[in-house]
Amino acid sequence: MSKTTKTDWKRLEAMPDASIDTSEMPELGDDFFKNAELHKPPKQAVTMRLDADVLAWFKEQGEGYQTRINKLLRAYMQAQQKRHS
Repeated sequence: MSKTTKTDWKRLEAMPDASIDTSEMPELGDDFFKNAELHKPPKQAVTMRLDADVLAWFKEQGEGYQTRINKLLRAYMQAQQKRHS
């Protein structure tokens, strides 16, 4: 499920970086990145049965189709968690 917004995404994508006002967002300095840690959930191999046309469609999108499937499943999981909390 996607939310409908009034944001003009095409206009924003076309906007040059120099015209984006970041004055209210302080730049992250070296101290931040020196102590930053990347946390990625561990992956687990699974065997899963998918409809052939669904799998074919994801594979047609090119490399990384399993990652894209995972991202969609995560987005669905998080949406459901928000709904039920």
